Amino acid sequence: MALIKSVRGFTPVFGKNIYLAETATVIGEVTMGDDCSVWFNAVVRGDVNWIRIGNKVNIQDGAIIHCTYQKAATTIGNNVSVGHNAIVHGCTLEDNVLVGMGAIVMDHAVIEKNSLIAAGSVVLENTRVESGTIYAGVPAKKVKEISPEHFEQINMRIANNYVMYSEWFKQV
Repeated sequence: MALIKSVRGFTPVFGKNIYLAETATVIGEVTMGDDCSVWFNAVVRGDVNWIRIGNKVNIQDGAIIHCTYQKAATTIGNNVSVGHNAIVHGCTLEDNVLVGMGAIVMDHAVIEKNSLIAAGSVVLENTRVESGTIYAGVPAKKVKEISPEHFEQINMRIANNYVMYSEWFKQV
């Protein structure tokens, strides 16, 4: 069973049809929507500020969602995928975003809807990623625009697949 922990009087609140892997950790002032999943060794730590997570969000193995005390909360929209070992810290991910494996998104960054952060990229503080683009590198820079077809094939496919994967694990 996942570790769900209250801290400073805040207890995580979950929507419907949630999957939390046995080694997932969700702490504090966290609100999670419907059809979300938090995978093995992932941590969602709302101890020093709040974390709001929309519907159909998957936080993959080893990812960390955190914030900065009194300065930067974390907001994650709908249909968002946070890749394996990624760090999302004190920032905003709008709807339909993919944060690639091992990427880091830092405080006060805003990743606009329908965008992709490439694996291993570092999105610096206060960066604004334009809607419909791919950002890559260290520090992350715009590398190209995403066509609606490309977006549908990648971002939405992954978000939908993780709802399906969750069902597999619930049946075991």
